[in-house]
Amino acid sequence: MQIAVVIGTFAALASTVSFAPQAWKIIRTRETRDISAVMYGLTVAAFALWSVYGFILAQWPLLASNLICFCFSSFILAMSLASRRTKEAIAEAIEK
Repeated sequence: MQIAVVIGTFAALASTVSFAPQAWKIIRTRETRDISAVMYGLTVAAFALWSVYGFILAQWPLLASNLICFCFSSFILAMSLASRRTKEAIAEAIEK
């Protein structure tokens, strides 16, 4: 296996997994007060662009990992912008 593939695989896994703890914490606590919506907005845009880039190059691992990160970061952004009632409803639905 080429070293670039190994490094790329670990980078994709690390990027993808890095958002899971934050998303789970939001589901558990329903708290997003300390999350920067601007930063997550930029993060969502970056993952969307990386996904398009992966699609254009037909690099499916790049596309897949960035789409997963896009979903996680979009969820975090949406929860940070949602009302308390909406956060509660979403978190309860996910926890079931």
